[in-house]
Amino acid sequence: MDVEVLRRAVAARDGRRPFVLCTVVWRRGPTSGQQGSKAIIDPGGGVTGFVGGACAEPTVVSEALASLADGQPRLLFLGQADELDTASPGAVTVPMACEGEGAMELYLEPHLPPPAVVVVGDTPAAAALVPMAGVLGWDARGVDEPELGHPAPDAATAVVVASQGHYDDLALRSALASDAGYVGLVASRKRADARLELLRDEVGEDAVSRVHAPAGLDLGRTSHAEIAVAVLADLVARRARGELALGVAAPPARTEATDPVCGMTVVVEDAHHRHVHDGAEYVFCAAGCKAAFAADPASFLGV
Repeated sequence: MDVEVLRRAVAARDGRRPFVLCTVVWRRGPTSGQQGSKAIIDPGGGVTGFVGGACAEPTVVSEALASLADGQPRLLFLGQADELDTASPGAVTVPMACEGEGAMELYLEPHLPPPAVVVVGDTPAAAALVPMAGVLGWDARGVDEPELGHPAPDAATAVVVASQGHYDDLALRSALASDAGYVGLVASRKRADARLELLRDEVGEDAVSRVHAPAGLDLGRTSHAEIAVAVLADLVARRARGELALGVAAPPARTEATDPVCGMTVVVEDAHHRHVHDGAEYVFCAAGCKAAFAADPASFLGV
């Protein structure tokens, strides 16, 4: 299974899909996760591979998604409440207050695709922008037509229209019909205002408000290469400020709840163990917690 996990990790990286590679780096039995065991966690919370049982997995997934969000690796310690201070320095510690008696440390390593940018137009500015983005390690492609082609830009992609008057309005309309996380128009202020006014009657104010025009930092009268630098500098600055999630689309919403018996995190949509008490539904990490709650709900609800 670990070989398959690594194979899928390589495929995901090559396919521009973000993921977190999780590895058990230490364990103290009894635990179902073994040292060296690996799993891939995708942005939707899906798990390929195995690093732990029902109590550990929701916490691992939750921390993995946090790792994807900030791009930082994590060392996660899962163990008994009285041994959390034995975790490695800097580790995120979570008590395993359920049926398990073991402990383990897991390393969560996010793999993020490079930011993606689609440059529209066959112009000197477009010709300068694509290779410059490539120097930054970005996934850049040029499109010489108003239709953006396949795959359609998603929230993790920036679209820069640099057709310089040839089909600006058509390209902007195509970009606004997508989920692109950024839409910019390379143009003078006068031409940008004219294009946006034309679009406003067709697609509405909300759509037009998504367009950054003129795109890039205002450097005054510049060369085509300097325009490309100004556009990239603006994208880099916006990304650094957290305004653009280029490279990673927002993950689907997940509802988390706390098991009232053991205190572990449970993903509501995935919970297999549920119990209704006084009209409210409670979710549990395992059958034992559900049984304990059903036998005496008041003792766990502080009633």
